[in-house]
Amino acid sequence: MNNKTYSAKPSEIERKWYVIDAAGKPLGRVATEAAKLLRGKHKPTFTPNIDTGDHVIIVNCKDVVFTGKKLDQKVYRHHSGYIGGMKEVAAREMMNKKPEEAMYLAIKGMLPKNSLGRQTLKKLRVYAGSEHENIAQKPEVWNF
Repeated sequence: MNNKTYSAKPSEIERKWYVIDAAGKPLGRVATEAAKLLRGKHKPTFTPNIDTGDHVIIVNCKDVVFTGKKLDQKVYRHHSGYIGGMKEVAAREMMNKKPEEAMYLAIKGMLPKNSLGRQTLKKLRVYAGSEHENIAQKPEVWNF
């Protein structure tokens, strides 16, 4: 009986392309599905220390839904590095100006905070509208 743990090798990994339609779905639910696909956790060959994930395209980010009072109460913060350099943007303002950024930040927060996470994040494409420029890759629709 073979009790060896399978470990994927970078040369063996096959990457697919998936499209997720975010219209009418909660931001966090879409982000968790995208993070799962990017890491490769949906595959039986998942290996924690190797990027086994697929490419993900998210469309219709402008139509994503915030549940509860998040649209008015949630605040996105970042710091410039200078004294008094804290910038705050309300979720409603972020969705009006840069809906792709809100989705990107949600997914980024769900990935590992190391070089593997940064490598994984490069396989993500986020679009505010329904059009995307990756038709040549023949992406499959991912329903959840």
